Amino acid sequence: MCRSIALATWSKARPALGAEIREYASALADGIEEAIPEWVERSVARLMTAWAGAVPADVSAAARSAGDRARADVGPRVRSLLDADIDEQMTTPLAILRSVAVRYPTEVLRNAGVPPVQRDEFVEDVFPEDAYDLAPTAFTDLDPDLGDVAIAWGAAKAFEHKRRHQAPGV
Repeated sequence: MCRSIALATWSKARPALGAEIREYASALADGIEEAIPEWVERSVARLMTAWAGAVPADVSAAARSAGDRARADVGPRVRSLLDADIDEQMTTPLAILRSVAVRYPTEVLRNAGVPPVQRDEFVEDVFPEDAYDLAPTAFTDLDPDLGDVAIAWGAAKAFEHKRRHQAPGV
């Protein structure tokens, strides 16, 4: 669970400025980085239990290791994206989670012999590498505590984008 996400500035309901976007971006990056290892372990445990009835100790250890590797890989990618100016962000943190983070629990499940799950045709087309239907649909799939900070970051980013790009007088 994310324990260190502070939204005090957001609660003051004042217009977002560049510094505030960075504050929300940093909080979101911190929360994602903190949540990834547990998400990997939960994902593996959920599917392994559904398939085999339990999670063997070696699979649990592999999931823990994969979670640490996922944090080391995904955390800097998300932080680099969120540190960039909003006009230079060509993807989203959720897209990074969907394309990169799912590799880690997928690897553990494949190595454990868990067969891929049946997926919707659309999901198969959009996320072809996600054989276990793990791609998060929202930040709250990673950790419920990420919901508020993700909304705050998104709203601040949208406000700043509108401020920068809206035609004068509109």
